[in-house]
Amino acid sequence: MLLAAGTRLGPYEIVGPLGAGGMGEVYRARDTKLGRDVAIKILPDAFGADSDRVARFQREAQLLATLNHPNIAAPPAAAEKPRRPPLPSSSTGRRF
Repeated sequence: MLLAAGTRLGPYEIVGPLGAGGMGEVYRARDTKLGRDVAIKILPDAFGADSDRVARFQREAQLLATLNHPNIAAPPAAAEKPRRPPLPSSSTGRRF
């Protein structure tokens, strides 16, 4: 399911889609609190009821939070929302 531009997920406002894969959908978004661009990864609705996929998604967020490298975007937060937890990542300075 594609999120429309302007959709709000907490402090993040969706700008548009960036891509999709086997584990999630990625969107360009704007962090309205901090005034910066971020990439938001969303677990698709079809996977939201699968506890194994949700656990894998949460492990990915925890792993990303431990990394520290200028070319790897760290997630500023992993929000909890039933079936659709977004995983935001700060921009690495590359154009979306």
